[in-house]
This record gives sequence, C-alpha cells and structure tokens, in this order.
Amino acid sequence: MSSEKIDVFKTIKAPSEAVLFKDRGSKFYAYAIPTRSIDHINESLESIKTLHPSAGHHCFAYQLGDHYDQYRVSDDGEPNHSAGTPIYGQIQSLELTNCLVVVVRYFGGNKLGMSGLINAYKTSALLALKSCLIVDQYITQNVMITFRYEEIGVLMRHLKTQNYTITHQSLGTPCRLTLELRSSALVNLKERVDQWHQMSLTVLED
Repeated sequence: MSSEKIDVFKTIKAPSEAVLFKDRGSKFYAYAIPTRSIDHINESLESIKTLHPSAGHHCFAYQLGDHYDQYRVSDDGEPNHSAGTPIYGQIQSLELTNCLVVVVRYFGGNKLGMSGLINAYKTSALLALKSCLIVDQYITQNVMITFRYEEIGVLMRHLKTQNYTITHQSLGTPCRLTLELRSSALVNLKERVDQWHQMSLTVLED
C-alpha cells in the first residue's frame, strides 16, 4: 500500500449470490461476504454449511483488519494448499480486507489433480469477488477539541474547509467539539490547534 493511501482500505460492499463453477462433474459454489469479526465469520460458515449439508468440502479464506493484519485459510479436507491458499490469493490480488470467501465443492466422480483443484478454487473465488461491488473505506479517528466560546468563529471557519464530521458539540464552559476525520488528517489538525494556543486536542480511544 502506498503512503498516500495509508488510511484507505478496500472491501466488498455486500455479499455475493452463490456463483457456480463446474469442472469434470464437480460443482463449486462460491460466496464472498463482507465481515469485520471472527464471530461473524463463524456464523457465515455455519449458514453456508446449512445450505450445503451434503457437500464434501467447505473451503474458505478471509482477511480482516483495516491494516490487512489478520487472515486464515482452510482446505477442509482437500490436499494442502489446493483450496484455501488459491482462494486467499484472489483476496490478496484485489487488495481486499474485511472479507470472507467460501467455496463449496460437490465431488463429481473425477479427480481434478492438484493443478485442477487450484484452478477451480481460484476461479470460483475470483468469480464471487468480481460479482461484488468493491469500495474504498477510510480509517478514521475521533478527536475532541476543547476551546473557549470566543474562539468558536476561527475554529468553525477552519472546519468548513475540511472534510471532517462533527459528531457532538457542547457550548458550555469550556466548549467541546467531537470530530471524526481520516487518520491521515490528524497531524495537520493537531498542528493547527496548537497554533491557536488556547485550544487543546484529545485523541479519543475507540
């Protein structure tokens, strides 16, 4: 990822419908699902297994985290690295995160061999992902600015020129304003607040 896109990640907007791929009698049903937690992944896997109780394999891969920092692959009984790894390769090739891809296989009576399995799982995963809308999402940070009421004019004039979201405001003594902004904008905002001397900025924990 380039430095210009450090606070941007790609994901899929909504789940895909089942995508069917066939090879020498075997049927592969692929699903791509946006997700942000292991619990949701487990629920999604159980739901797909319920839809395909007689399938021989329910192989999957996922990547989680706004910084692409957590993943897992599963061959679910297929030869090592013939299913989960090719699925994960398609997630990586599209630079996606917070995404689960499951490929269900019904054996058709003919062995596909290692290369055939890799191609089938790779192709199925890619078809499922390509059927989804891929979107950019931003890593954001919440901050609170504390200031005196007479400083509200200069602060609001600055905020109008920026792409910040005001999530809460309190015009008491002192005044407080809570903002949501892209992580990459935090340093510049802090520098600006420091220039005003009578204001302070606090980074809020999630």
